[in-house]
Amino acid sequence: MKVRFHDNFRRQYQKLRAGEQRRFKERRDLFMIDPYHPLLNNHPLRGKYEGYRSINIGGDLRAIYKRLNQETVLFVEIGPHHELYS
Repeated sequence: MKVRFHDNFRRQYQKLRAGEQRRFKERRDLFMIDPYHPLLNNHPLRGKYEGYRSINIGGDLRAIYKRLNQETVLFVEIGPHHELYS
């Protein structure tokens, strides 16, 4: 699986604390092995994020992505639940 990152995601990622960045990398690696692993709580989104999916990174941190094709996903946002879905 190929993983790409939207510019917005990259900006948000840079603002995360080192531990949160490390946790994202761990969950990203797990996602690449098994996108539906129970730890990820991978689920579809509705509303303004219709067509996107979310995975849990840890605590209140979420990453939103969209599948571009069979082999490629695009991570578009990362942040606390209340900031992403408000």
